Formats: sequence, structure tokens, C-alpha cells
Amino acid sequence: ADHPGLAGERGHQPSATPRQADYAFTVLARVVSWAFDRGLVLANPLERAGRLYRGTRADKIWTVDDEVALLAKASPELRLAFIFALYTGQRQGDLLRLPWSAYDGERVRLRQNKTGARVSIPVHSTLRQALETAPRCSPVILTNSAGRPWTSAGFSSSWRKLVKRAGIEGLTFNDIRGTAVTRLALAGCDHALISAITGHTMGQVGAILDHHYISRTAILADEAIANLEAN
Repeated sequence: ADHPGLAGERGHQPSATPRQADYAFTVLARVVSWAFDRGLVLANPLERAGRLYRGTRADKIWTVDDEVALLAKASPELRLAFIFALYTGQRQGDLLRLPWSAYDGERVRLRQNKTGARVSIPVHSTLRQALETAPRCSPVILTNSAGRPWTSAGFSSSWRKLVKRAGIEGLTFNDIRGTAVTRLALAGCDHALISAITGHTMGQVGAILDHHYISRTAILADEAIANLEAN
């Protein structure tokens, strides 16, 4: 029999209204978002209503060997794209749209399309050299071999071919973003500094670095022993 405290007048189980369901989802989403931004959980499955979390690529990272292999096979256009991504930690879409007016010789300034976050990034000397030697044949910085702005499909196709020529498997262009986070951490940047450069939330930075904990600590351990031996 139905429990009298849980059943309606006619013995039916109570059901939530759409408004109640929306409210419950909103409350839960805020709780999960709060935890994610503070690095207490590795993912936020409620970031977009109606979609379940389908995995993360936070454990995918470009090694120095991958970088060397790719640059050895890259055209000047794709080489610039790789260096730009590695030294700014920005998404493919934002980089492909970035105009020369966003670069003043010292900093790159942009508003991220996905989140609306505004970032102002000091330009690393390696990136500055690449930008200063790149042809300015378009209002947009990254162009194809014909000097025209990349389409998303055209860039992705050329990138896949490059990765295949370089013998690299399991890595995408957008994995460079997580790689940038990891390298910034190895350089001594804390979560706040990394977030200011890449536009990630503090929780996202923490999640990426948690995935790379073993590889990061191994590198730091190597450096520590090398320092001991040097002294």
C-alpha cells in the first residue's frame, strides 16, 4: 500500500512540476559549479542543461618530443598557429579569428568567444619572434598558405594531415591549451596566474593539473636532483 505521507488523495505518487524540476536543477547546478570552481570536483556535468558530461581531455598533453616532431614537419603557417596556442593557452576558434590589432608588440588582448572572458597576455619572446617575422597579408594573424584567413574546417584538415606526417597520435590542437596550463605550472605560476593568462576558471586549472600530477612531479623531481648534484 502507498504510504499515506507520500501519496496523493487518490493514492498516486506525487510528481514534481516543471517549475519545481527547474528549480531543483538550478540549485544543484549552482552547488556543483561552486565545487568545480574551487577544484573540489574534476568536472561539472551540469554546466549545460540537458547535456551529460561526456569525458575530459585534461589528461592529454603535448610533450617536448611531440612539439619537436610537429615543428619539424610544420609549414610556417601551422608552426605559427602551434606557437601561438602554446604560449597563450587559447582555443583554436579564438586564435583563428584574432586580428593583428589584438597584438601591440608586447601583449595579446582578446575576448574569448566561448566564455566571454577577457584576457591580456604578455607575449613570450618565442611568440614575439614568430609574430614579428610572420607576413601581414590579412587583418587576421593566422592565415593559410594563400594568405587568407583559415576556415575552421580548412585548418582542422591541414592540422590532421600535419599531425599524421609528424607521427603523433591521440593529440588535438585544443590539447595544446591544457599543455600550456601544465607548462605554466612547471614554470612556477600559481592557479590565479594561470587563470589570468588562459581564461580557465580556478577549478578548471586545478582539474587539468590534477590529471598531470604524476608527470609534473616527475619533472620537478628530476630538476631537484639535478640541483642537488650541481651543488
